[in-house]
Amino acid sequence: MRTTFKQIFALMFLFILSAVPLGQALAQEDVPTPPALFLSTQYPAQVIGVDEAITLKLELEAEGEPQIVRLSMDKLPDGWTATFRGGGRIIESVYVKPGTTARVDLKLENNGDLPADTYDFVVVARSDAASAKLPIQLTTEEKLPPSLTLTADLPTLKGSPNTTFRYNLTLKNEGDEEITVNLQGEAPDIFLLTFKLTGQEVTSFPIGGGESKRITVEAKPLVDAEAGTYPIRVEATSEALQASIDLEAEVAGQARLSVAGLDGRLSGQANAGKATSIKLLVRNPGSAEARGITFSSTEPNGWEVSFDPEEIVSLPAGEYAEVTMNITPPKDAVAGDYIVTVRARSADKANTSADFRITVTTSTLWGVVGIALIAIAVAVVMLAVARFGRR
Repeated sequence: MRTTFKQIFALMFLFILSAVPLGQALAQEDVPTPPALFLSTQYPAQVIGVDEAITLKLELEAEGEPQIVRLSMDKLPDGWTATFRGGGRIIESVYVKPGTTARVDLKLENNGDLPADTYDFVVVARSDAASAKLPIQLTTEEKLPPSLTLTADLPTLKGSPNTTFRYNLTLKNEGDEEITVNLQGEAPDIFLLTFKLTGQEVTSFPIGGGESKRITVEAKPLVDAEAGTYPIRVEATSEALQASIDLEAEVAGQARLSVAGLDGRLSGQANAGKATSIKLLVRNPGSAEARGITFSSTEPNGWEVSFDPEEIVSLPAGEYAEVTMNITPPKDAVAGDYIVTVRARSADKANTSADFRITVTTSTLWGVVGIALIAIAVAVVMLAVARFGRR
């Protein structure tokens, strides 16, 4: 197939068009980046107190070539002063290299007589090759005076003599500034106080302005507390600030039981096949009345055990009562020591148990019969020896 003149012309035209962008790109690579300057801060608009000074962190970046940058305020409201600081000194310019960030502090403060309002500032950074501006806005407000409040969900808790009392408190910082709070408490010597924040024991922690935190106060008895009401005081302090709350731990009386023989012994004797009575002393050394005390036992197989009375209706705190335990070992019981476990339990769940060692003896008649049989056997042997020995 022949190539026409029009086809050749079209191909040459397309080649020229495609070569133009390539030439432009090559030309652009040869052109150096023009100098540029960038000025920024992380929080350009903020709310502060009426008479509060603020320091802003400025960042400078350069492109193209190193630059010596002069800093100034293009807009500064009346009654305000601006100071640029770097390296611990007041500065007027900063050296910025490409690919790096130069940092400068800008302190803005007013004379203290300005009303609450919104104030606009403009920072300008200029070098011989470039410049940049940064608008800043500050809104001044009357700040809340610092104060602390401490409240409890339930300031009074009830429990038993060995209960760990847990109070849930809310501590709020009513001011606008973050503060560090110290916790301390006062309680009777029998209680150990601990403070917990998010499950961890603490004695101090920071709390932001307007922030609330939940605190758990634990009052753990070191010994069983007697019945009564115990005061607990918790204080939260921070420099000149202080908040406190009064709590109460109401300890209810608790019945306790003990069982032993009249003389304190846990032993006795019984005859096989015969009923034996053992006197028991049931005491209530607790701080509340014990009601509906019943008795039970665990004994060897074949034994019979009963109690008289079967139930004590009421036993006041610090009092005692006598109970008779009737024991009947089986007739074929072998002489020796056996264990009978006695349990006492009240309707209010006070309970106790004691192991009694019971020594079982057999009847004296059977002992005499045994001795007689032995004597007859010995006599028969002696007669046999004497008679047949002469032969």
